[in-house]
Amino acid sequence: MRLTTYQTGAGNQLGIVTARGVLDVAAAVVATGVNCPASVDEVYASGSAALPGLSALLDAAVDSSLFLKEADLTYGPAVPNPGKILCVGLNYQKHAAETGAAPPDEPVLFSKFNNSIAAPNESIPLQSDWTRVDYESELGVVIGGTARNVSVDEALDFVFGYCNMNDLSERRLQMLSGQWLLGKTLDKFLPLGPYVVTADEVPDPQNLSIKGWLNGELRQSSNTADMIFTVAEVIAYASKVMTLSPGDVISTGTPEGVIMGMEDKVWLKPGDVYSVEVEGLGQLVNRMVEA
Repeated sequence: MRLTTYQTGAGNQLGIVTARGVLDVAAAVVATGVNCPASVDEVYASGSAALPGLSALLDAAVDSSLFLKEADLTYGPAVPNPGKILCVGLNYQKHAAETGAAPPDEPVLFSKFNNSIAAPNESIPLQSDWTRVDYESELGVVIGGTARNVSVDEALDFVFGYCNMNDLSERRLQMLSGQWLLGKTLDKFLPLGPYVVTADEVPDPQNLSIKGWLNGELRQSSNTADMIFTVAEVIAYASKVMTLSPGDVISTGTPEGVIMGMEDKVWLKPGDVYSVEVEGLGQLVNRMVEA
């Protein structure tokens, strides 16, 4: 199943992307009487438990007026209000090498906050004193169940789905102290979407192409097989120290090709457009603008 969020005057609405169009979930619940969560927040708070009801809703929705044209919609962030945002640093072999860092012995975890969430096609405001802004194409993971002290073997059972993410970073602020937070959780510095594709449609998260384009030029081209710590290992590791809850998101690291790893560093500036595409998850596009 492919979920999307779109914006209306009433806020973010949940849609299911189908060949017939995007099913308006809230309207379909009213029209069909199917008992399932109707809002974006309800679905992600319910996690994987919401999926049987959404599937039944799809089967019951026969009225063509319940389906919207995707091209007419304004996307919202695929997960607008995650409970936690975890990110993994230096998690691709070749990315660690390009930065001159040794591959870590354990996952390097840091956080972003909800102010960093942005929608597909949303403009990313850059302050004039942010002079080292960089892109990072990443595979995002949406948690679908309560995970505490889970094993690597069972970790993927707690995944709701996957999405594109761009872990934008301001490198000067990131390296200003021993903490990366300042350079990572700036406003709108974590676009995600346009879809959350449920885990049943992504049988192997460690075999997905991951690409990124700057103004149409291919900058990042790799495969999630190059991860140092797999999605399952990251979930299991994090769950040993904190409870992961439905609707939490994890950004699993970026491959090589970031500006920081280049000899000739031309940082992002207003007017630049960066596009992220993880195999099967659509394309996430955002333009940088003056704050």
